Amino acid sequence: MISLKQLNYAIAVDKQRHFKRAAEECAVSQSALSTAIAELESQLGLQIFERNNKQVLVTVQGMRVLAKAREVVAGVKDLYRLSEQEQAPLSLPLSLGVIPTIGPYLLPQALPWVREQHPNSQITIIEEQSAVLVDKVRNGELDTAILALPYPIEGLHAFEFWAEDFYLVTHKADALAGKTRVAGKQLRDTRLLLLKDGHCLKDHALSACRLPASETDQA
Repeated sequence: MISLKQLNYAIAVDKQRHFKRAAEECAVSQSALSTAIAELESQLGLQIFERNNKQVLVTVQGMRVLAKAREVVAGVKDLYRLSEQEQAPLSLPLSLGVIPTIGPYLLPQALPWVREQHPNSQITIIEEQSAVLVDKVRNGELDTAILALPYPIEGLHAFEFWAEDFYLVTHKADALAGKTRVAGKQLRDTRLLLLKDGHCLKDHALSACRLPASETDQA
């Protein structure tokens, strides 16, 4: 009988592409993890991983097995969540992802209130870029994540809870200084300081100003 433990081990190996690191993530010995993976492959009658002294590769059949394994693990988590409706809010562990452009500003305000209202809460915070967080939510590694919308999240639910304005910060001698509103076309000949690629705030700023990335400098 295939066990949930075996599936979790296989998912960890796929994530780490390294048996020792996967064992450390699962808090088991490397031999125990390797044995569990070997038993899983034997039970399925196929090879999930190809490994040597240098790397771990996933076979074509293994990719299909891992995709189904993630569905099974996510389904089991959903079963456990059914009981949450009968328990106090935040009484169970919660893993929360947040992007760097939001975390330092939102969390210092929100977490003290959470601790006061729910002193037994167990919240694990992961700070990463949007693409990483969305993948982790899809794979079941995170329960939820806080992003800046719009962002492609096909297959996931999104709930808007905050909106904010964009502000243009300029030198006091700049021609745009002191203006209450600035049109995107007024920035065409302006050098902008932006976050590097991968940060959604950069894309949002360019979209709001109607500027292509080729016309900007990034920081």
